[in-house]
Amino acid sequence: MPGIFFQSISRRNFLKFSSSAAAALVVSNTFGGVDEDAELDLRLALLSDLHFPADPKNEFRKFFPVENLKTILPQVLAAKPAGVIINGDLARLTGEVADYSALKSTLSDLATKAPVFMAMGNHDNREHFYQSFEHSDGERQKLQDRHVLIIEQKPVRIIVLDSLFAASKTGGLLGKAQRDWLANYLKAAGDKPIVIFVHHTLGDGDNELLDAEYLLEMTVAAKQVKAIFYGHSHAYSFKKREDLHLI
Repeated sequence: MPGIFFQSISRRNFLKFSSSAAAALVVSNTFGGVDEDAELDLRLALLSDLHFPADPKNEFRKFFPVENLKTILPQVLAAKPAGVIINGDLARLTGEVADYSALKSTLSDLATKAPVFMAMGNHDNREHFYQSFEHSDGERQKLQDRHVLIIEQKPVRIIVLDSLFAASKTGGLLGKAQRDWLANYLKAAGDKPIVIFVHHTLGDGDNELLDAEYLLEMTVAAKQVKAIFYGHSHAYSFKKREDLHLI
């Protein structure tokens, strides 16, 4: 997977890419509004679409989710990230309690080394997720029926949105309440650089984020938002909307 390197306050030069064994998000150099004497290097590991099942032998189209995660975890640990972001579709199909219980057990060693921040995807179930991850990492925001996180780091602020519309329904939706919260948050957020994570792809298809255009218009206008990271497609891509990076 590609590594993603944040190296400038300018959106135009914000991202550079290189090849590595696991996706990494590295933030460095001085950003506006940040103490120049502060430690500004930040390494985060990025995973997405685990589709983790309770049954370790579960297979889909010759993919074995349990074995896949167990293969990548030593690489994540070896990179010694300051944190790990899992961008949705944590569970296999409908977000069963047993799926999250198995996932928590598998992540237990990693969780002792670095905080693990998790987003909701269309194969997740919030109630079942909270049964296993009641005290999950990140500053959870007070939004009813939404798992929204703020992650404060010295060089960057990370916002994890919740695009889960209904478990096992492919399309996603932020909804008006979450969009209004985000709009108000960005207005008061200051100049510190922000990156946003959301599970669903940002097109106009029925299986994508149904209110993606609202999100894109809002974040393009908010110049402190440098990039949006999304999953769902199971394919790596890099695009831009004006100066906003879409990964």
